[in-house]
Amino acid sequence: MNAKYPYPTTEDAPATELETGELRASLHELLRHAGSRFTPAERRSIFDMAVAPASAGESMRDGHGLHRALLSVRTALLFATMIEPDRNILLAILLYTRVHSGALDVQQVRETWGDDVAELVSGLNTVNEYAGRGVSVDQDNFRGLLLSLARDIRVIIMMIARSLVLMRMINRHPDDRWVRSVAFEANCLYAQLAHRLGLYKIKGELEDLSLKYTNREIYTSIARELEATKRERDAYIAAFIAPVKEKLEKAGLKFSIKGRTKSISSIWAKIKKQKVDMAHIYDLFAIRVIIDTPREREKSDCWLAYSILADMYTANPARMKDWISLPKSNGYESLHATVMGPGSKWVEVQFRTVRMDLVAEKGLAAHWRYKGGHADSTDQWMNNIRDILETADSGPMQLMRTMKMDAYGREVFAFTPKGDLFRLPAGGTVLDFAFHIHSNVGCKCTGAIVNDRHEKITYKIKNGDTVEILTSSTQTPKQDWLSVVVSSRARNRIKQALNEAKARDAQLGKEILERRLKNRKLELDEALLARYMKKAGYKFNTDFFAAIAAEELDPNRVITGCLELEAGENTDAEVRTGADEFTLRPQEPDTDSGGDVLVIGEKSIKGLNYKMARCCSPIYGDKVFGFISSDGVVKIHRDDCPNARNIRERYPYRLINVEWSGTAGALMPVSIKVLGQDDIGIVTNITSIISKEPGVQLRNISIDSHDGLFRGYLVIGVPDRTSLPSLLRKISTVKGVKEVVRN
Repeated sequence: MNAKYPYPTTEDAPATELETGELRASLHELLRHAGSRFTPAERRSIFDMAVAPASAGESMRDGHGLHRALLSVRTALLFATMIEPDRNILLAILLYTRVHSGALDVQQVRETWGDDVAELVSGLNTVNEYAGRGVSVDQDNFRGLLLSLARDIRVIIMMIARSLVLMRMINRHPDDRWVRSVAFEANCLYAQLAHRLGLYKIKGELEDLSLKYTNREIYTSIARELEATKRERDAYIAAFIAPVKEKLEKAGLKFSIKGRTKSISSIWAKIKKQKVDMAHIYDLFAIRVIIDTPREREKSDCWLAYSILADMYTANPARMKDWISLPKSNGYESLHATVMGPGSKWVEVQFRTVRMDLVAEKGLAAHWRYKGGHADSTDQWMNNIRDILETADSGPMQLMRTMKMDAYGREVFAFTPKGDLFRLPAGGTVLDFAFHIHSNVGCKCTGAIVNDRHEKITYKIKNGDTVEILTSSTQTPKQDWLSVVVSSRARNRIKQALNEAKARDAQLGKEILERRLKNRKLELDEALLARYMKKAGYKFNTDFFAAIAAEELDPNRVITGCLELEAGENTDAEVRTGADEFTLRPQEPDTDSGGDVLVIGEKSIKGLNYKMARCCSPIYGDKVFGFISSDGVVKIHRDDCPNARNIRERYPYRLINVEWSGTAGALMPVSIKVLGQDDIGIVTNITSIISKEPGVQLRNISIDSHDGLFRGYLVIGVPDRTSLPSLLRKISTVKGVKEVVRN
């Protein structure tokens, strides 16, 4: 026994009093968490299973001196408390030790406890044969191997829980080389699997313990510095939270707020990445706002809370992460914002609901409580798990037993000549394999040597194939490749390459057209060219210009067509001069609001930072709505804004009710378009009418005159909507004006 390690480290050592006490205490705690999931008879059997090895004279320890029964009971207890107290899983964890030691076999388990428990024990047995053999040095290879061996995802989750318990038990174990090997495997394999399953607490602790065992000096240094600054950090969090809490309460939100410090491993990763010391890491802690709200109001309430925070503290839009609109592949949903708090310190604030927080704490195992989540394009096996969990009416582990991973049914595994293992979707081709290695390899792929035979890019990979990709520097992706590949990765890379090639062609086509225009000493208005593109049947600029580069369109005919189109629009115009010679120095419109002119939100939240949207320039009296932008400012749009439909369809949860309040305040800009004949004096007459109108101010004017037609765009400051119709009527009476409308 080592002075720093409280347990024996030899296989034949008897249990210590400390181990026996911990075993009994953990058993009682486990049965308490399991509750009514076990009958009284089953509870007695479970207790007997744990103490049976000692009473029967069986070996209690593994090759490293660890107490097998204590390891199993602690694993079952961790699973029950941090994931789900599932009856069959808890039994499988406890029975596996007896089966592994030879005291029981799988058939006996099947006869006594049922088929499902027996299958779980068998799965643990199979996977454990490969764990700890050093193959985890190639973590992707080993992860693929585990996933292919485990027919049931619950086995993987049990292995993750067991890894954490093992890591907790080996602190100060004298076999330092073995401890480092276990820590490496935990960090590279099980922490990554825990992350994919959304088991963030387990992932964080695995990474922290791994750092502790592989670099104890760094771990201890960071831990001590965190402890030394804890009081100061807690005081800062309290001062930051107080005003935020008050504002959120006034908005009528039900919520709780808590702060958390970054994990030690995360801090160390940031120190290495940014090459700074701990004093220069500004996001050592994060504040979490957990909102209690119905499912249908989750998004809107989270964005409302963010808008309130951004109005109090300066937000950094570049560091905002919206995992509410698009959740992570493991189901994680949260809105992360970074704001400048008191003392010029960056503070990360996370907004989530009670449901989202439960999923974040317990990962996918919490999904069964709430239906209707999002489906994300992730690893196929993860998608299937989520689909099942999101339609579950009972606990997730009971439901997972019906979902076999069946890796060989939906995936194929093939090797490179160097022995690296790659996983592809079923039906994956040589081209899929090439893109899986690297995008450049895929783009240059001409075929492959598969098991010493030459094959085309269309060859479908089979399990166990050894594939050597053949490339050529002259090869480029083709459109028909999209029908060859089956993986989204390859398809996306091919589309990207095709789009990049089209963009290069489009740039060349644009340069060709510009040279022709320059040779003919002509200039084409972009709006006119856009109308010609539409008339010619092109939806996108890149397609149009690429067609010129490919000589599908003659640039001279394009120029002629544009001129004919313009001439056709101006056939009724008379040739006049005068308006294009008129100049007025423009004054930049101020779109920022002034005063409490608006009431924002259902509960009349006043004082929020808002701006009038430039795309529609709403004025007092217009029907409007608010949109919470990424910088926390509420943008005010007219109901008939050109962008309104797109905003409502894509971001309904970021909309907020807005109403005009009180009386009109400062002048608000409104854009007016005037069309007519280019008569001499028409501009002077229009500006004269505006200058005589009470409470109205001309802010900007731009004039375009061509072939006798007059087109003017005016920005006018008006106090409210009621003064606009009268002004438009007066302008329409000016000689030569054919049409005047709000733009």
